[in-house]
Amino acid sequence: MAKICKSSWCLLILAIVLQLVHTCICLSEPDLLIQFKDSLKNTGALSNWDAKVPSCKGDQPNWSGVLCDKGNVWGLKLENMGLKGDINEDALSQLKSLRTLSFMNNDFEGPLPDMKKLGALKSFYLSNNKFSGEIPADAFVGMLSIKKIHLSNNQLSGPIPSSLGTLPKLMELTLDGNQFSGQIPDFTQERLINVNFSHNHLGGQIPASLSNLKAASFSDNSDLCGAPLEPCPGPPERKLSVVTIVLVAIAVVVALGAIVAVIIILSRRKKAPQLGDAPAAAAAPQGHNKPPSEDLDRLEKGMSPDRGSEGKKSDQNIKLSFLRDDVGKFDMSDLLKASAEVLGSGMFGSTYKAALNTGPVMVVKRYRQMNNVGKEEFHEHMRRLGRLSHPNVLPLVAFYYRKEEKLIVSTYVENVSLAVQLHGNKSRGLSSPDWRTRLKIVKGVSKGLLYLYNSLPSLIAPHGHLKSSNVILNENNEPLLTDYGLLPVVNLEQARDQMIAYKSPEFKQNGRITKKTDVWSLGVLILELLTGKFPSNFLQQGKGSDTDLPTWVHSVVKDEWTVEVFDKDMQGTKHCEGEMMKLLKIALILCEPEIDNRWDIKEAVDRIEEIKERDDVDDFHSSYTSETDMRSSRGLSEDFINVPMNG
Repeated sequence: MAKICKSSWCLLILAIVLQLVHTCICLSEPDLLIQFKDSLKNTGALSNWDAKVPSCKGDQPNWSGVLCDKGNVWGLKLENMGLKGDINEDALSQLKSLRTLSFMNNDFEGPLPDMKKLGALKSFYLSNNKFSGEIPADAFVGMLSIKKIHLSNNQLSGPIPSSLGTLPKLMELTLDGNQFSGQIPDFTQERLINVNFSHNHLGGQIPASLSNLKAASFSDNSDLCGAPLEPCPGPPERKLSVVTIVLVAIAVVVALGAIVAVIIILSRRKKAPQLGDAPAAAAAPQGHNKPPSEDLDRLEKGMSPDRGSEGKKSDQNIKLSFLRDDVGKFDMSDLLKASAEVLGSGMFGSTYKAALNTGPVMVVKRYRQMNNVGKEEFHEHMRRLGRLSHPNVLPLVAFYYRKEEKLIVSTYVENVSLAVQLHGNKSRGLSSPDWRTRLKIVKGVSKGLLYLYNSLPSLIAPHGHLKSSNVILNENNEPLLTDYGLLPVVNLEQARDQMIAYKSPEFKQNGRITKKTDVWSLGVLILELLTGKFPSNFLQQGKGSDTDLPTWVHSVVKDEWTVEVFDKDMQGTKHCEGEMMKLLKIALILCEPEIDNRWDIKEAVDRIEEIKERDDVDDFHSSYTSETDMRSSRGLSEDFINVPMNG
């Protein structure tokens, strides 16, 4: 018996010692990050993660995607890296200073990670992946410090977890672009300022606590109702009794009889009108209450706008909302009085040129595919676009809001669009742009696009409709981007049918657009500039639904990189073939169907800026980088989205 007791005491002491040893053994931050990395796949972008090198040196990281604060890891920013596999929450939970995570624009699949294990997080961004399945109701219980949760554009389903409504510090929540169903739980947080439930399968009444949000936050959920959307149907009305119906019918008959009697009496007192008693215009209302669409309809049909009798403008002018202070103010009547012409009619509406009597020439674009957006949201988005300022982005001057249509006013640029320069000059007896001009246009467009990415970080596709007809050239052939940033305010059904972003390979394959969708559009535009081929012609010529301009270029250069692919009308190409070939290969990488193989916008601009007007040597076959080398040098994306530097 004594021996048994002694053995038991030994076992107890051994257990205590082992527990103490386990407690004392703490993995370092580099070891924990390597452990986390080992759970991932396709980690080429993390090649400089080395346990022998400290992950942080003060506030400066030694490893890619690591954010440091006083020598500790406080955040991971691993975006646009093509990462797959599992997220090791256990390893991350031991990083005591970790406060923010961003794994956006990767290829993670399966259930959402167990975020409860990371209770100290202040923000995490998992948008634009392939996470799927239902999220448990208690998935976020205990995350008392969390402020920002971004889960947009995944494949998550089932009800929205009720624990989201219990997070006291939550300020941002984006769940749009998933497959959530059921009712929206109640949210009581007063600091909740950025919320998006759009593009799901939600239904029922919107909680009163969310009724002050914009309607766009709930769009594309056909069964949702209540403020800020349409009111929910009321309870069925009780059937009226027979006696009530009879009494109501008698009252209606009596009322109708009284109305008829009054009309007869008034008609007898009224003097028969004499021809020429008053001008015909006197019958019209004195205030200009009719919408400008009526005058614009007349203008579009080639008729003069109706300006009232004797050409006088209305007393009650329709006011435009101005976005710039350096342009003289005018109103709708000034536009309608201006010398005007229809410049063109596109998929979204018509474009007019209006030369004001006192002031510059303006361009008015009329949009009829934005009637799902509310007035407050539209005003806010236009003001956001109005703050943009870049040499390669056409500034907006003013706008006008009506439920049925919108007007956007910008300054008139004397030259024509890039589409006309490339494809319409022959019919006008003009020469096509030479290589030097085309390279200048490519560099200007790419810099303008990079500016949009940096200035509109919350938009997945900051331009969304980049094509040659939306690039205007000024008198110096400097390109100006137009029709940018409209993706959030165009009706989704029309956007999917007509906007370039929704023609991208990723939308055709996966039904989504990404941060590299505009990059794909830029690649197609460069191919159009180099080949002189109009992109949409391939589909129109019936060559098959999978045939597009990048596919055609690949077919031409499949066996040999040949200058035969370039536009034969392009002048000034002597001793430039090597640089032209470099740009062609850049364009093909930007047009890669696989998003992982496509450069981000920052690297695309850097590579384009390296292109010169002339070859360094005459033998261009030795002067351009091979396609394989260019692919292997694909860098990391610097287009991160609002991961807070202070948590």
